Amino acid sequence: MNTVDHLKTLIAFDTTSRLSNLALIEHVAAYLEQHGLKPWLSYNAERTKANLFATVPAADGSINGGLIFSGHTDVVPTDGQIWQSDPYTADIRNGRLYGRGAADMKGFIAAVLAAVPHMKQTRLARPLHIALSYDEEVGCLGAPVMLDQLRAHGLSPEHCIVGEPTSMKMVVAHKGIQTYTCRIHGKAAHSSLTPQGVNAIEYAAELITFIRQLSGRLKNRSDNDPAFDVPFSTLSVNTIHGGNAVNIIPQSCELQFDCRNLPHMSADEILRPIEDYIRHTLEPHMQAQDSRCRIELQQNAAVPAMPAAEAETLHRLVASLTDSQTAEKVAYTTEGGQFKQAGIHTVICGPGSIEQAHKPDEYIELEQLARCDAFLEKMIAAHSVR
Repeated sequence: MNTVDHLKTLIAFDTTSRLSNLALIEHVAAYLEQHGLKPWLSYNAERTKANLFATVPAADGSINGGLIFSGHTDVVPTDGQIWQSDPYTADIRNGRLYGRGAADMKGFIAAVLAAVPHMKQTRLARPLHIALSYDEEVGCLGAPVMLDQLRAHGLSPEHCIVGEPTSMKMVVAHKGIQTYTCRIHGKAAHSSLTPQGVNAIEYAAELITFIRQLSGRLKNRSDNDPAFDVPFSTLSVNTIHGGNAVNIIPQSCELQFDCRNLPHMSADEILRPIEDYIRHTLEPHMQAQDSRCRIELQQNAAVPAMPAAEAETLHRLVASLTDSQTAEKVAYTTEGGQFKQAGIHTVICGPGSIEQAHKPDEYIELEQLARCDAFLEKMIAAHSVR
């Protein structure tokens, strides 16, 4: 099967993050076993989802070190989107293959699967690994489970290519992401008796204003990085819910915000002023009116940034194979930060455009798949016995 055939098959599996990915994983495992590989799986706590890891050993039989080709199997929902074709049936039109996950990121996975026979036929100087994860789209939840299992198996790969859609350009760094839920617990009262209530929405508004002001200060820091497409760390409040009726002082309000930190900045450094403002300003004011009032701050997701440092060898290799000397840095987040945190030098490089990800009529250009095929062929050759 070629890359397009593999991609058609992968798109037909609805692996939206809220669903199981086991059918796809079992299909891939069976394919790899047909080629003599021995994949192993690592599961979520409910055993409804699995990561897959497989190794093509070096010519001398060694399985340690080497390079990982990494991709996530889950996709975002199509709810509320209007598609010109069935999102789970690949459709080729005008040099583009349409389907959910075509770009993000089943296209790369398909290319890796199509390259397996070539990997097997090559006398490798170093092993090549295939890593497929679950639940990347909802907080990169699967990769840490797989990395723990790598350590349990005594494996320590040296390099990793995460095939997120970069139009086959080399991305050497990305921001981290942390998401938070803030619940403001005030005191309800009739709106004609405002002094008897503690207005949760108004206190939420004060917090939102503070977060916006802090975001402005982050934008103007002297240590921002112009190599990033968004060169500063960001904060944004993106959901808010509160109140029951127009004539009731709202007892509760909930908001969610996200923080995207540059690699050299810690998320704690950004969050600390928000925590201090809550604990030393907002809560005391609320509790002066009613001691039972409080504010909860809960972290929902935390994915580390991927710094560019200490991966020069991999950078040079990928640059030479993609004919691109540009080392890009991006604001979005991938599993690359987790691989990097585990001591594995990582680059993001894959077919398709991130601009197509998550949209209706998501597509990948066939030319991008062909470029990825050529890249993988060269990468396999670079790992062969000379």
